[in-house]
Amino acid sequence: MQPSAVPELAHTHTRPIHWVATATAVAGVVALSSVLGPGAATAAPTPGPQAKSAPAHAAPPDPAAVEFPLECGPVKAVVEKKASGDLDGDGRPETVAAVHCDAPMGTPPDGVYVLTRAAGSTGPRVVATLVDPGDRTNVDDFAVRDGEVTATLLGYSSAAVPSCCPDVRESVKWRWEDGAFVRSAPSGAARV
Repeated sequence: MQPSAVPELAHTHTRPIHWVATATAVAGVVALSSVLGPGAATAAPTPGPQAKSAPAHAAPPDPAAVEFPLECGPVKAVVEKKASGDLDGDGRPETVAAVHCDAPMGTPPDGVYVLTRAAGSTGPRVVATLVDPGDRTNVDDFAVRDGEVTATLLGYSSAAVPSCCPDVRESVKWRWEDGAFVRSAPSGAARV
């Protein structure tokens, strides 16, 4: 074996002091990057037609905190869809919820309910029923826009039609007018 012509360098052998120095340098870089890093990200919704009238502190009513007027027997009521917006122009958002019983089989009918939280109230309450589950309809499309509730309802032309296969499709909308929700249908029901 031939000896090296270059003398041994001190830094080619690691010693505990080298590891301590490396760990200290890495900790310093991490600490410095957290101080000099970018600020917290902030995002704000684009103001829409309803964002201007609602106070910043008004949260829409939570459907999970409401007992719906549904007879479900041993199963629970399930909120299938929900949407929020200021429907009556008072500056506080309402929540509209499509709810049905959590049936293990079949297609249970939906009920559509409007929830509100009165000023000074601790919890939400149901103030209107837009679709009664007794009508044997299901909600397909569902939205709250510009003070209106819009939905596509799937129903049945007769009691003889099996509940698996709705044969009537109807687009409807509700608007708050003179202290009540008024339902309108652009073109009536269509058979599917």
